[in-house]
Order: sequence, then C-alpha cells, then structure tokens
Amino acid sequence: MLSLRARLALVASAALLGMMYILPIWQVSLAAPQYPEGLGMQIWLNTITGIKPNDLDNINNLNHYIGMKRIVPESIPELRLMPAIVGVLVAFAAAAAATKNRKLATLFVVAFVALALAGLVDFYRWEYDYGHNLDLENAIIKIPGMSYQPPLIGSKQLLNFTASSWPAAGGVAAFAALLLGILALRIDRAPRVSARDAIAVPLGTATV
Repeated sequence: MLSLRARLALVASAALLGMMYILPIWQVSLAAPQYPEGLGMQIWLNTITGIKPNDLDNINNLNHYIGMKRIVPESIPELRLMPAIVGVLVAFAAAAAATKNRKLATLFVVAFVALALAGLVDFYRWEYDYGHNLDLENAIIKIPGMSYQPPLIGSKQLLNFTASSWPAAGGVAAFAALLLGILALRIDRAPRVSARDAIAVPLGTATV
C-alpha cells in the first residue's frame, strides 16, 4: 500500500512524463566558423525539427557532401512508437497512484528504466548507422577511414564542426520523472522497528 506522499510523487512523475509531448527531448547542435549562428536539430517525441526553421534542410545538405543519409522524420519508425510508449508509462504511474498499488508502482519504475536504456541504445545505433554507413560513391567529400557519428552525450569534433548532443527540456523532465518514480518506492522505506526490537529496548533500559 502506497502512502499519500508516494502517490503524490507518482502523480508528479506522470505529469513530468506528459511534458515530453510538448517539449523536445534531445538536441544535437553543430558549430563551425562558416556557421557562426550554429545549426541544430531537436528530437521530439514524434518528429525531428531544426532549431531554426531551415536548420534541418541545411544539415541534410551538409550530409549530402559527405555521403550521409538524409534525416527524414517520417521514415524513422521509433518516432511513431514513442508517443504510445510514453502514454503507457503515464498510465502505469497514474494507475499506481490511484490504486495505491506498490507492485504496479514497481512495475512502472522497472519498465521506465528498461525503456530508457533501450531508447539510449537505439539512439546510439541510429547515430552509428548515419555516421558510418556512408554513400561514398556519390559523396563529394571523401576521407578514407573518416566517420561522422555524433556523440551520444557530450561534444565531439567532426572535421571543422563541433557536434554536441544533450538532453533537451523534455529529456530532463523524463529524467526527473524517473527519479520521482524511484522516490515513490523508497519514500515509505523508513527503517521499521520489529516487535522483538521494540521489546528489547525497554528491557535493556530496565537492566541499566
């Protein structure tokens, strides 16, 4: 049985997960001398857009020079699945809070961790595919042995571009939602005094 504090943490966790529908979850940016304002794209729950209106087109044009695939949001199946997956997590958290069910809350956290790890692995594989599987036959710039995979998290130099990849506001909200889910499971885990200990204390006191 979950306490009121644990249930409120789960409600807050569900609300933060809901922010992923209206905020970008990841951001990849490119900085180079020829682009003083920088280029970048934002990954949303169901699409990818440029940080500025023409950024995604400009990135795709740059990708053409080195033989990278175009980034076409409609061709990425994960973007069609993620809204439903997050919806299931929101439903789990809300149901656990409504029913006070600790097992359901545990299932929510376990599923959340598993899906988050799977999402990061999938994102790495997506980046690897775009950065390594190049169309060198039609590429204008060909550098033997060079790959263009951006970092999963952090910054990396790719030719004269500095590529940076970081969670955006929606990703930060998701991380906070996971922490609240874990907190909901631990919030009622204060050390319990067993009946034996409860008896032993006054007896020990009596001896002294």
